[in-house]
Amino acid sequence: MPHQSVSPGLKANAKRMRKSMTDAELKLWNELRAHRLEGLGFKRQMPIGNYIVDFACPEHRLVIEVDGSQHAEDQVIRYDEKRSGYLEAQGWQVLRFWNDDVLKDIGGVCQHILAVLKERGVKFQ
Repeated sequence: MPHQSVSPGLKANAKRMRKSMTDAELKLWNELRAHRLEGLGFKRQMPIGNYIVDFACPEHRLVIEVDGSQHAEDQVIRYDEKRSGYLEAQGWQVLRFWNDDVLKDIGGVCQHILAVLKERGVKFQ
């Protein structure tokens, strides 16, 4: 995977976002960080192109987005579709979960992530 330079402004914004994660993002990060989920390596608030994704597993080109209620609005839906299209064109698979699902069923969210990777032939530790 070729290294893409990230603009200083995007990098600073990603750093700021890491310091102000939502409750749902924090809950999921607690499950993903330090290779806790089957040894998978995830990064949080990672820049890809001109976007910052909530979580990314670079080794398996998987992006995980945790969405609040604003993502149900028409304009945001269109933006998310464009963004996901860009990421998919770069070879990433995008999974989206609602904040509520993460907060109420973190086990189910983690099992879904693992099932998607298993379907793609990923072997776990």
